[in-house]
Amino acid sequence: MEAELIAVAGSLSGMRFPLGGHDVRAGRSPDAEVRLQDSAAAWDHCVVRPAAGGHCVIDQQSESGTFVNGRRIAECRLEPGDRISAGETVLLYRQAGAEASRGLLQACSLLFLFRALATTENEGYRDTIEAQLIELLSEMVPCAGCAVMLGRTAEDIRATAPANLKGLVMEALSEGSAIGAHAVAVGLWVRGTPAGVLAAWFPPGDSTDLQAQRDALGAVATLAVTALESERDLDRLRSENRLLRERVEAVETGIAGESIAIHKLLGKIMRLAPLDTGVLILGESGCGKELVARALHRLGPRVTHPFVAINCAALTETLLESELFGHEKGSFTGAVAQMKGKLEAAGAGTIFLDEIGEMALSLQAKLLRVLQQREFERVGGTRTIRLEARIVAATNRDLEAEVRRGGFREDLYHRLNVVALRVPPLRERPGDIIPLARYFLERSAVRCGRKVTGLSPDAERCLGLYHWPGNVRELENAIERAVVLGETDLIQTEDLPEAVVESAPQTTEGLQTSVSEAKRQLIMSTWRECEADHNRTAARLNIHPNSLRRLIRVLGLREML
Repeated sequence: MEAELIAVAGSLSGMRFPLGGHDVRAGRSPDAEVRLQDSAAAWDHCVVRPAAGGHCVIDQQSESGTFVNGRRIAECRLEPGDRISAGETVLLYRQAGAEASRGLLQACSLLFLFRALATTENEGYRDTIEAQLIELLSEMVPCAGCAVMLGRTAEDIRATAPANLKGLVMEALSEGSAIGAHAVAVGLWVRGTPAGVLAAWFPPGDSTDLQAQRDALGAVATLAVTALESERDLDRLRSENRLLRERVEAVETGIAGESIAIHKLLGKIMRLAPLDTGVLILGESGCGKELVARALHRLGPRVTHPFVAINCAALTETLLESELFGHEKGSFTGAVAQMKGKLEAAGAGTIFLDEIGEMALSLQAKLLRVLQQREFERVGGTRTIRLEARIVAATNRDLEAEVRRGGFREDLYHRLNVVALRVPPLRERPGDIIPLARYFLERSAVRCGRKVTGLSPDAERCLGLYHWPGNVRELENAIERAVVLGETDLIQTEDLPEAVVESAPQTTEGLQTSVSEAKRQLIMSTWRECEADHNRTAARLNIHPNSLRRLIRVLGLREML
């Protein structure tokens, strides 16, 4: 018998998928016949398979699960009218036939009207929708009259009920359904909270089987709950999306700077963040590669899923394999319990492989297979696990040179290098040094609980002239050190690391030279008065002994004293 799936909710709404004598797969995979387009769905989510005289649906061990008529299943035989939920998509199973077509039309109309009734705030429009809904209900459950009462609480629902049905309505809410003298009522519940009641009444003396009519009304209620659930889910998703967008607008990526290079980098991140494309981040140590990876995660649809960072250089080959793929109990000495690997724990989030160039060749081959097949097995295990996470890698090495040398697999390099982002070193963007220093100064001052208003002109000069081999990380550490050791509201040159100060040529004219010379004379005279006692000199100058040592070093007084 011919059959098909019809999308009645989600981004595929209205699309039809014929079912023949072959498997029909649903998931985010580009090869899936039903390609789901939401992050809640798995890469291979479920499959609808021909069975004797019909079809069955089989969940492919998806994380979010496959549901039939609201019940999570591993495998289930389908009946006409069953609803398959995968992520945000709801598929209606239909078999050919006139009655099925009529029932399908009624079901779709019911879903549409209930969704419209739950969302509209225009009273005139609500009355029109309610009249159409009551007309449709009277057709599906032949009766003298019916009522639809929706609300967020039991009291809201009771307040909208006709006076002669209030007791029946409250009984339906508490018991699930109720049968009166000439009426039936069925409660509507969405995720454990009351959402409404459907009621129908019949002429006195009519021989109608009220239990059969209650069951029919219950079937209608199932469709109504589906519509209300999807609408409330959409409301929740809209609210979450709005909050996420607000968070994105104010997100603290840590990528600060005013140079053209940084603005170009941020533009590429914004374009790549919503995609599933693999990204290879290139740059020297300390230039902020992990910040770029986190920004790709935070600004994309996977932000609600984990971001898992793995330092490939910090673990041995054996430990890294177990860390990536996980292991089964007893798979090697010390494996006293089953452990999920980072690839599995990340779910539909982002895996960040830091220093990928340090990975051993044997493990590179295994990683390549995972990236190609999008599946893996735990160490010592046999069950195949789907990879749903996005892979972002980073390295400070020249991978092309490593490929030529034989230290990195060429096929893995091309698999990772779908899109490359180069993070420029700090020496190539000197205009960012002072803005970054002020950014780190503000953060460090808050963290250390100190009031620091800025950088002195001479300190800015030293920072700007240093070549920063350790890049942004070295700058951040230098500023934090200055905040911790400094004693004034401004960061002075003596608060900075020795390497930074010594790299800047001494000025020979101007106000700063006069100030420095006055400091030299004061220290030298006080030193002589205190008979070369370091601690007494510091006390006389009203500064900490460590500050005196820094001043002696910065002002070039070591040999003289």
